[in-house]
Order: sequence, then structure tokens, then C-alpha cells
Amino acid sequence: DPQVRAEMGKMLVLQADVTANNADDSALLKRFGLFGPPAIVFFAADGTLQQQRVVGYLPPDQFLPILKQQGGQT
Repeated sequence: DPQVRAEMGKMLVLQADVTANNADDSALLKRFGLFGPPAIVFFAADGTLQQQRVVGYLPPDQFLPILKQQGGQT
């Protein structure tokens, strides 16, 4: 979705590949309280983990408001 891409373009996006399912991957998932991908966690500009997270797929009309809300905080 072009609007989602535009909003995400305002953020620093980091992607962790946890498909190897090794000890490091498990530790990372545990650190953020996740079962596995896909999941998105948000951090403030100061590195503070935000409460909002997205687990699984959301259609653009549901995902875009979350991005816009977080965009002002990240």
C-alpha cells in the first residue's frame, strides 16, 4: 500500500531474521515477548520500547493508523 510505504519511509526500520530458530533467535523473541514472526515492535527515538506492537498481518486500513500514531513517537 502506497500510504503504508510512505509512513514507514519516515521510520528507521530494522528487520531481524529469526528463521534459523537457534538460541540467539529464541532469546530475541523471548526478550520482546513474541512467539515468532511476523511481528513489529516500535521504539521511541531514545531507544525506549513502546507498548504498541503488531503481531501478524493487518490490512492497510488497520495498520496505517498504528504507523501514524507511532510515527510521532519514534
